[in-house]
Amino acid sequence: MKIYNTISQKLEEFKPQQDNIVKMYVCGITPYDETHLGHARCYVFFDVLRRYLKYKNYNVKFIQNFTDIDDKIIEKSRQLKVSINEVVEKYIVSYFETEKKLNIMPADFYPRVSHHIDDIILAIEKLIKKEIAYITPTGVYFNIEKFPEYGKLSKKKLNELISGIRIDVDETKRSVVDFALWKFTKTQDEPFWDSPWGKGRPGWHIECSVMSMKYLGETLDIHGGGQDLIFPHHENEIAQSESLTNKKFVNYWVHNGFVTINKQKMSKSLHNIFALKDLFQIFPPNVIRLFLISQHYQKPIDFSLQELQQYKSIIEKFSNFLDELELRIKNLSKSEPLNENLKTHIENIFKEFEYAMDDNINTSLALGAIHKLISFAFSFESENKFDYQYIYEKFLKMLNILGIELYREKEIPQDIMELVLQREIARKNKNYSLADQLRQKILNLGYVIEDTAYGPRIKKKF
Repeated sequence: MKIYNTISQKLEEFKPQQDNIVKMYVCGITPYDETHLGHARCYVFFDVLRRYLKYKNYNVKFIQNFTDIDDKIIEKSRQLKVSINEVVEKYIVSYFETEKKLNIMPADFYPRVSHHIDDIILAIEKLIKKEIAYITPTGVYFNIEKFPEYGKLSKKKLNELISGIRIDVDETKRSVVDFALWKFTKTQDEPFWDSPWGKGRPGWHIECSVMSMKYLGETLDIHGGGQDLIFPHHENEIAQSESLTNKKFVNYWVHNGFVTINKQKMSKSLHNIFALKDLFQIFPPNVIRLFLISQHYQKPIDFSLQELQQYKSIIEKFSNFLDELELRIKNLSKSEPLNENLKTHIENIFKEFEYAMDDNINTSLALGAIHKLISFAFSFESENKFDYQYIYEKFLKMLNILGIELYREKEIPQDIMELVLQREIARKNKNYSLADQLRQKILNLGYVIEDTAYGPRIKKKF
């Protein structure tokens, strides 16, 4: 399996530090607003990566944080005139609801900044003692000049960064590019904690370094997030983490591309953010998940309602295929050994799926293999239920790796089944007028009936 490493800018063969253990950290949300489509692309992709690693028999230790201390949260609490804790809890609950709907596996742990203040203070104290951090009247800052490799992730040069900043918003800093590890309290309504340097709260970047290393160790196998986090967040994480431990912080940096609207990046300033709870009113979550993995994770993916409509049709196609397989398995009586030619053909298609996933988690090509399986299965004719059972199992395995759920009713209500039976009797008696009336009645009750060579197929209207 190969994956693109942002720091080397190359495809690299994935080899964890320990044979079958993968230590994986992904930057989580700042809970001050509803989870949106941009968040979903990140967390759906890393869920697919995690699922595939599990499929390859790795034991994945997965951590995702909540940044529950932030200027945006403070401002939101002021706007809503509620406590900071109320804001945080509201949007964390909303995130978990969204995560479940999108079939994202829960992280092993969700550390919060507010629960790790002592750990953060201890890390900052170490950086001060090493003379890598310094104290000013406004806070504690990391001295970037003390970390010569600064910029190795983003490929930004320090002198270019300095010349690119025209206004120094904090004249107490030694350099305009130095970043805050601890911010001193400015107003009475801000949350604060006591520290050896004064009352305040952590800066943004230090939290992820401290929490990731606390739960996964000083060197992570994979650290992920959106491409917008490469600089400055992940760049600063490297600087402070490697300054603390004198060890490599992360072996594989993995970043997903943006969601765009009419080719523009989603942004609150452009007012083009789509909250997932609103999209779920229009499209089922599995349609949105399928859309988000339809492009390679590194590429931008352009959103439109018309585009989602196409993926709704594909989900329906997948559901119909599963229904058809189940109908054939149920109604065929032959139980002969598996057709070896069929087995070879299906295995080759499944290998194409694996090759796509091994090649930098290429979900676009992996979905192509699924469509190829469907096309082959519909062109293949057999009277052996075991042949269709084999296709069925491979199909579900591929969907499971990608985390695509098909919402299907386990049992059709008895009153619907009675109408289906009446219609079948009408058809056998060649009373086609009554059969059509019964079909329409079934449709009006929210079910679709399709006639196949293996009998009628009934399903919930999509």
